[in-house]
Amino acid sequence: MRTPISMTRRLMRWLIGVAVLFWLSAAGLAAFVMYHEYQEVFDSALQETTQRLMPLVVDDLYQTGASPNPRRMHEAALAHKEHLIYQARDATGQVLLHSHDAPQQPFDVPLVPGFHQTATHRIYTEAALTGTLFLQVADPLDHRWEAMRESAFSLLVPVLPLVPLSLVVIWLVVRQSLKPIASFRQEIATRDGANLTPIGIETLPTELGTIASSVNHLLARLRDAINAEREFTANAAHELRTPIAGALAQVQRLVLELPTGKTRTRAQDVETSLMRLTRLTEKLLQLARAEAGIGLAVDATDLAVPIRLIAAEFERSTEGAGRIVLDMEPSYTLIRRVDVDAFAIVLRNLIENALIHGASHGTVTISVKNHDTISVANDGPTVPSEQLERLTARFQRASENAKGTGLGLSIAATLARQMGGVLDLRSPRIEGLDGFEALLTV
Repeated sequence: MRTPISMTRRLMRWLIGVAVLFWLSAAGLAAFVMYHEYQEVFDSALQETTQRLMPLVVDDLYQTGASPNPRRMHEAALAHKEHLIYQARDATGQVLLHSHDAPQQPFDVPLVPGFHQTATHRIYTEAALTGTLFLQVADPLDHRWEAMRESAFSLLVPVLPLVPLSLVVIWLVVRQSLKPIASFRQEIATRDGANLTPIGIETLPTELGTIASSVNHLLARLRDAINAEREFTANAAHELRTPIAGALAQVQRLVLELPTGKTRTRAQDVETSLMRLTRLTEKLLQLARAEAGIGLAVDATDLAVPIRLIAAEFERSTEGAGRIVLDMEPSYTLIRRVDVDAFAIVLRNLIENALIHGASHGTVTISVKNHDTISVANDGPTVPSEQLERLTARFQRASENAKGTGLGLSIAATLARQMGGVLDLRSPRIEGLDGFEALLTV
């Protein structure tokens, strides 16, 4: 599976790479320009030095101006490190005088005024005494390259600490610039079937404004579709209640009037089917209310009161008579900002599920754990873990032959989320024993 690419990291890599490339290019360009400027400066200094040194050499070689003084020939100055070396040569190329660091052999350049270059030196030649005396001053190329390297290094060194500093600055700038994207993503993440309100685009950048507008149009179409589905479900279930109730009453009366036999048995089967249809209609109404978002309330309510009332109601019913066990302290309270009707629907569905799918004539225990968790458990068969995870989906049953509509736990899970709670299903309820337990935490 391909790993998603982080836009932030990619943007930072590009920005840092481009910035470093620009810095290096600028430093290289500066070094190139500096190299040529240095050459001009060194050549100018070399020429100026030669021209100023020429009168001294002439005076040193010719005391009277008539002929060279042999005693002064090849005389070295005091030993010291020289950046510039020189040779004074006659018209035949013989070295008459040289500095102490200069070689005794003539420079390998012609006796022509101007600049010449060997593999190791840059040499300037100056002529005097009508072309009978030549002064050649040489500048070592190593000296020039050393000056160039030091200058280039001084340009590059300040760049090195700027790279990590730029990394931090670019990271801060990119993070700040991408904050609207994170906020926009969080806004989209909060949208679901219970929250389809439009996303505010007033504070978003222009680049995200068009995307937000498209998302709002999509939310509007989705909201209309969901509302239409909810209205159809609620209206259909509501409209079916009256004719189903009437048909059920007629069939029940017919069962009482018919004598024992096949006809009465068929009438009882019809009665059973109509009762199932009645439960399905009731569940569809509950589902419509659950999807409408009725979980939270403005004012806090003591949920212990509806727990006791619903437990007592099921105890008086035909299905729950003698099977309901309420394990709750008389002084117990559970104050929450939860819609009482939504909580009652959840608890009813959990108890109905426990009664229908529990052991025949087995008990259903309603208890409180950790003060904020309501437990509804039965002694029914163990539900496999792979089926347990699917029971909160619509029209899902533990088996094909299981009774019920397959909507009770789905409705309970939906309303639990809207109440800010959690519905946890366990089977077996105690390790080593059978049973099923639904834990509602609010």
